[in-house]
Amino acid sequence: MNVRQVVPKDAIPSVDEPAFGTAYFGDGDDDVIVVETTPAKAYPVRILDYHEIVNDVLEDDDESIPIAVTWCPLCGSAIVYDRRVDGRSLEFGVSGKLADDDLVMYDRETGSEWKQSSGECIAGAFAGRRLTVRPSAMLTWDAFRERHPDGVVLQPLENARSEAASDGDTPAEITYDDRPYADYFDADGFGLAAHRETEGARSWDRTDIDPKTVVLGLEVGDEAVGFPLPRVVDAGGVVTDTVAGTDVAVFATESGIHAFETPGYGFEPAADGRFRGDSTVWDGATGEAADGRRLTRLPARRLFAFAWQDDHGPDAFFE
Repeated sequence: MNVRQVVPKDAIPSVDEPAFGTAYFGDGDDDVIVVETTPAKAYPVRILDYHEIVNDVLEDDDESIPIAVTWCPLCGSAIVYDRRVDGRSLEFGVSGKLADDDLVMYDRETGSEWKQSSGECIAGAFAGRRLTVRPSAMLTWDAFRERHPDGVVLQPLENARSEAASDGDTPAEITYDDRPYADYFDADGFGLAAHRETEGARSWDRTDIDPKTVVLGLEVGDEAVGFPLPRVVDAGGVVTDTVAGTDVAVFATESGIHAFETPGYGFEPAADGRFRGDSTVWDGATGEAADGRRLTRLPARRLFAFAWQDDHGPDAFFE
């Protein structure tokens, strides 16, 4: 694992006192990370590009659950973690380091460093420990609003500054309408060198999957399986598998890729991007059935193929 300091610590500022509202300033096809609480919450990638971490608290069933909504633009990795470790609630910031081109977070309580894509503590008091992944989804803003009409969305920070808004290492005032990683997402290369267009670009020696193919990664027990979006699309938009004894269904929809635990149902494509199974029709983005049943969303990591391979090796993909 190659760990290096790239920008100063906290030059990309985490959001530690998030504010929410019902209005969104961006576009309908913007990606948002969704946590299905009450009301459902959306965290726009347009905002996370400049902050990468949101320290939030969910109020669910009379329980307060501290979470970290995390986003690494270079790895395309959207992961929500429980911030509790050994009964202690941690607050995370952006260390300015990268580990194999992935965001390295640090906790402000001990200074321990955590690799964002894996949730593993790579240095410090919690070395070797892993954060617990919580269920989340990535949808477009339009899909979120359609499926969660009462949902709320993270609001931009006023007068905020970030290194992601700057041409150098010194933070500059954020203009949330700008998309600092747009060229990177459109380019063939991957990693920091590709983003900065400098020497030292990483190589990719496989032809079956592109390095920036979107993958939904599931880890159940000691087993890890990454589901590449194109393979799910080629299978008609749904695949079923068993991961460490858990029956799962992975759906590809217009708004993203989603995984649910199932009682062994078989699914096939239906009209309007939905799926038929067990004598009813299911929404692949929410796991909701027309007859009122609902599948349990699995904790998953949405990220680029190269980042999943960095963490789990070349054979950890669904075939």
